[in-house]
Amino acid sequence: MEPNESAPTKKKWYSIGEAAEYLDVGEPTVYRWMREGKITYRKVGDSTRFWQEDLDSVMQVFHSEKDVAKARDVCPICRHTELVEGKVRGTGLVYFVPKKTKFWTLKDSYVETKAWMCTRCGTISWFGNTAKLATLRLPPHPGDADKRKADSEQA
Repeated sequence: MEPNESAPTKKKWYSIGEAAEYLDVGEPTVYRWMREGKITYRKVGDSTRFWQEDLDSVMQVFHSEKDVAKARDVCPICRHTELVEGKVRGTGLVYFVPKKTKFWTLKDSYVETKAWMCTRCGTISWFGNTAKLATLRLPPHPGDADKRKADSEQA
């Protein structure tokens, strides 16, 4: 092997203490996340171990409105950047149809969709045309938010 070539790096295992340090949380938090099923872990004999991917996946990202345009550039599951654009198809084209639309409109009520598949994990991200959706939606009524809240509480 040439001196400039680097040997393949061995995948690093993290202990509970190292995982807590990596995530900048306390060990009790890591144990709680394990009990609640919020973090993936592996058992090696009696030892609990984590891969870096396990630790990275527990982090939730909350994007600002400025980041919405970038959402299609990264896999939402594994954060891989190589995505292949395509369409999701059934026996015909698959469209999104809003539940309630404007009654009198000369536009069809189908919203075309596009999809991207991650080349690493196979996740398919499916996006619709939000501009078309906005033209079809009914204007919100003042009491709708209260009704939706009551409906969600009953569910």
